[in-house]
Amino acid sequence: MSQLARRRSRYGLTSRAHNTSEAGRAGPAGGLAAGRAAAQARAMAKLLSCVLGPRLYKIYRERDSERAPASVPETPTAVTAPHSSSWDTYYQPRALEKHADSILALASVFWSISYYSSPFAFFYLYRKGYLSLSKVVPFSHYAGTLLLLLAGVACLRGIGRWTNPQYRQFITILEATHRNQSSENKRQLAKYNFDFRSWPVDFHWEEPSSRKESRGGPSRRGVALLRPEPLHRGTADTLLNRVKKLPCQITSYLVAHTLGRRMLYPGSVYLLQKALMPVLLQGQARLVEECNGRRAKLLACDGNEIDTMFVDRRGTAEPQGQKLVICCEGNAGFYEVGCISTPLEAGYSVLGWNHPGFAGSTGVPFPQNEANAMDVVVQFAIHRLGFQPQDIIIYAWSIGGFTATWAAMSYPDVSAVILDASFDDLVPLALKVMPDSWRGLVTRTVRQHLNLNNAEQLCRYLGPVLLIRRTKDEIITTTVPEDIMSNRGNDLLLKLLQHRYPRVMAEEGLQVVRQWLEASSQLEEASIYSRWEVEEDWCLSVLRSYQAEHGPDFPWSVGEDMSADGRRQLALFLARKHLHNFEATHCTPLPAQNFQMPWHL
Repeated sequence: MSQLARRRSRYGLTSRAHNTSEAGRAGPAGGLAAGRAAAQARAMAKLLSCVLGPRLYKIYRERDSERAPASVPETPTAVTAPHSSSWDTYYQPRALEKHADSILALASVFWSISYYSSPFAFFYLYRKGYLSLSKVVPFSHYAGTLLLLLAGVACLRGIGRWTNPQYRQFITILEATHRNQSSENKRQLAKYNFDFRSWPVDFHWEEPSSRKESRGGPSRRGVALLRPEPLHRGTADTLLNRVKKLPCQITSYLVAHTLGRRMLYPGSVYLLQKALMPVLLQGQARLVEECNGRRAKLLACDGNEIDTMFVDRRGTAEPQGQKLVICCEGNAGFYEVGCISTPLEAGYSVLGWNHPGFAGSTGVPFPQNEANAMDVVVQFAIHRLGFQPQDIIIYAWSIGGFTATWAAMSYPDVSAVILDASFDDLVPLALKVMPDSWRGLVTRTVRQHLNLNNAEQLCRYLGPVLLIRRTKDEIITTTVPEDIMSNRGNDLLLKLLQHRYPRVMAEEGLQVVRQWLEASSQLEEASIYSRWEVEEDWCLSVLRSYQAEHGPDFPWSVGEDMSADGRRQLALFLARKHLHNFEATHCTPLPAQNFQMPWHL
């Protein structure tokens, strides 16, 4: 037994030694296999990221001060800045990615055209009897096959991206930034221009601590707007009246959400944005590369993402760089190519943003969404960029006057408001382009869904205001461009002055200001001004004396005990201080020398 035990012991020892030697031989092979499996998993994850990733448009030219190689923290591999020669042109996709992108872009255009023409197509198919079940089922099969083919094209595009080291580097930086929004990751990401839907959110509407602590701020329903008065005042709002109004309300809703919104904001139409894409990319590259602009995504209270661009001039020797100009674009304007260039050339710090539904901004540009977007833009300027309200100037062109006047009404401490080629109310301009038989429908639709009441909002602001009137404006005139008295900028000025100085703008003052507005040249303006022998020093002394005694809050009762000639002088003086003429059409860029701060006492 002892011999058998020794044999068993010797056999067991030998077995253990054999197992140990086998494990030693299998250990490196097993580790190598596990490493290969992990590498394959990372490669597949990267391929999936390339398939689902955003389209990359451009890699911005790098500045000399930023050309030191830098790595992105918390990434699987070190990401270094590419060589300077690769920063001078648009991103160059490989052939597979390029052709797949072209196919998907063409499919997107066809989808957009089909979407806009779908009511007519459904009506045609219904008349021809093609909407029966026997014909809809084969059509659904064709549509499913087409979707599978497009999905295959998207996968081929992802493979093309995966083989491109520039795109792999970009997607690595993007993923790192989504995991950790450090300043270094954001700096690396800012070197790329890509589909803005994948850009991480930089500022949230609830971020300011004052918003979290107060109950009077905006809710997810949106910020407060001035509501229009009912069309028929004094009528009882009974159930029967509501039922009678229901067809008109439904019609107004459909008109506003289909034709009306796209006529009012043509820049929100996808096909127009697609056609302007090369111009927008060039404008954005100029702002980033030449002006050192910083792009940011803001999340408004309604969930819309707002595309912004900030150019900081506070580090320059120019004193106006300490002031921030928030620019509000027109109905087909984008900050990439819009009115932002005027204050930039004048040396100011500038914050531009795109309307909801324009370029990188999401949503649709209805008045409520517009005000929500403007609110988060102002909050971003104050709480993230560090500007005090007293250092912020609101500048708007055309339809941007709505958001500008809303901001002035809601943030009364802003320094000044400048409105270029803007109007008092949308209804007269809407009636101008629609048939007379639609007058009731147009008025109801505008008041209920597209109420751009610029004058009403502006009258709630107590600070300095400058209006710039285009003498050849063809958009905000209700007759012809040569009829300068039909320019709705005149009505905006008159409503503002009548609210602030009701005694001065009585019958005599109103009449003489209308004569001054009717002048078609600077010579005629000067002739009217000198005819009434306006003494500016006297006007200033009267206004300053009243302000010192009664304070700055409007309306003022100055001119109550004044002669008719005195009221005329004061009315002309105030009109000339609040409105400047610019001899140009509606879309002519405003020169920097015409960008002046409003007059104030």
